[in-house]
Amino acid sequence: MNPRIEEIRIEEFDLSLAGMRIMNPEMVTRVHDSMWLHGQLQPVVAREHEGRYQVIDGFKRVYSAMELMIKTLQCQVLDIDLQQAKLLILSYNRPGLSLEVWEEAMILKDLLESHDVSQRQLAKLTGHSPSWVSRRLSLISKLDEEVSLEIRMGSITSRHARALMRLPRGNQIDIAHVITNFGLSSRLSNKLIDAYMEAEDADQQQQILDHPEPVLWDQTELFEPLYDDRLSCYGNDLMLSLVNFLRPVRSLLVQLGDPKIEGLKEAERMIIDPFLRKVSGYTERLSKVTRPLHIHNKQTN
Repeated sequence: MNPRIEEIRIEEFDLSLAGMRIMNPEMVTRVHDSMWLHGQLQPVVAREHEGRYQVIDGFKRVYSAMELMIKTLQCQVLDIDLQQAKLLILSYNRPGLSLEVWEEAMILKDLLESHDVSQRQLAKLTGHSPSWVSRRLSLISKLDEEVSLEIRMGSITSRHARALMRLPRGNQIDIAHVITNFGLSSRLSNKLIDAYMEAEDADQQQQILDHPEPVLWDQTELFEPLYDDRLSCYGNDLMLSLVNFLRPVRSLLVQLGDPKIEGLKEAERMIIDPFLRKVSGYTERLSKVTRPLHIHNKQTN
């Protein structure tokens, strides 16, 4: 049967395959905003399954439609079985929208465990080499389950995951929390892991987890690139203070944006509230004293 286009009610979509995709919050927001401004630009791809329509491509479109209270979505309905559906997810590599390595790994693992196929058969089915399949399956086997969840939620990337694979599974989640709290790049993540692995004992490792800044930004990195001959001594001191201020602020913003903040109990909120008010007060004062220094203000006066 040839693919057909139908208008499907939102409640008829089956999202059971969504666990194989990364729900990057930034991408979800981007799709949400696009649908709010322009409506649906591409059809969802699905197959009929147990009286519903199992989504193969377009999970973010369905989630966004739910939030926007859109009642129906245009859908391309395919007549394929479950194994073909999973292989089709693996093949969705449109320009700029290629699957993350972790997503590829999850699909391969599911095919291996649920459809009685070997790694060699997977290679033939996907059109990739056996070593390509093996590398992705090893990614899953070497990662802690909590780290895998962080990847699926979009908190850390597959590049971070490859760095974390160097550690025993029991140590990965602690390092992953530092990576997310500080918004570290894969380069800095590897630097952190190097220091953690070279630590003399468990106490030194814990010190690195509690205070990673000296490891991530040593004195050479901190001062030399910041000095600017065009600035006075005061100008350089001010610039250094601003940079040193930005790093913990970035870490705080990451923590405040963590979905776990919604789980704070009322008693916890009461304890934290005075400190939040102080932060808000300092923010207002900083905004007031820095506003006259902004270039655009001087140009418009």
